[in-house]
Amino acid sequence: MKVLVTGVKGQLGYDIVNECQKRQIEAIGVDIEEMDITNAQQVNYVIKEAKVDAVIHCAAWTAVDKAEDEVELCRKVNRDGTDNIAKVCKELNIPMMYFSTDYVFNGLGEEPWNEYDHREPLNIYGQTKYEGELIVEKLPKHFIIRISWVFGLNGNNFIKTMLRLGKERGEVSVVNDQIGSPTYTYDLAKLCVDMILTEEYGTYHATNEGICSWYEFACEIFKQAEMDVKVNPVDSNAFPAKAKRPSNSRMNKTELDKHGFKRLPTWQDALRRYIIFLK
Repeated sequence: MKVLVTGVKGQLGYDIVNECQKRQIEAIGVDIEEMDITNAQQVNYVIKEAKVDAVIHCAAWTAVDKAEDEVELCRKVNRDGTDNIAKVCKELNIPMMYFSTDYVFNGLGEEPWNEYDHREPLNIYGQTKYEGELIVEKLPKHFIIRISWVFGLNGNNFIKTMLRLGKERGEVSVVNDQIGSPTYTYDLAKLCVDMILTEEYGTYHATNEGICSWYEFACEIFKQAEMDVKVNPVDSNAFPAKAKRPSNSRMNKTELDKHGFKRLPTWQDALRRYIIFLK
């Protein structure tokens, strides 16, 4: 099998290419330099020239607050870029894997979101990812995978920020009224490669097992990193942001179970392995 992976410089794209290589699956990793997803002509040429059996689309606009000011640019990447890829996949009749987010829901309540719950995005980033979903779900061969609170080796994330601030300040304040599940891209990549080798198309939720608040996540980070840092729990009002954040990012894994895919390890276990790797 041969796959094309967009956004190879990002946390997830990087790990997916590595996972493919471990399994002797040929993976062509591209980023904006090799294939600007907003350029339909370039997308058409690169995918066809590569003669791949599937496309795993990780590239996205993920600057959530900036999206509120640069709406059209965000939409150009998350909706139009996705549409450009989807059109080629449809023409070639090959599977497309698209990564989405819990931000397609309204973020209210305390019940975990089901895969086919009503979507009602609460900010521009969520809206553009939702628009991407609407495009991809029309393809006969598609995987939509919703993830949250992502961390990996490539690029910045919450864990790296906490470790840096903990070292610099010895004390941090973290919100305790937003609940969700961290997702380690190393674990997620294994699941994605398992999926792309099947025809179990559909919409899935994939995060590491277990839930926590950002505050609890931070406490566990310092505990596992063996750092003596004071963590103060605060509510979201302490950090006013342009884009509204969901208070409820819990997601059910019904479809993973139904299609026989293995759930990811617990987020605490993922964090432990990640911190060892960072050291």
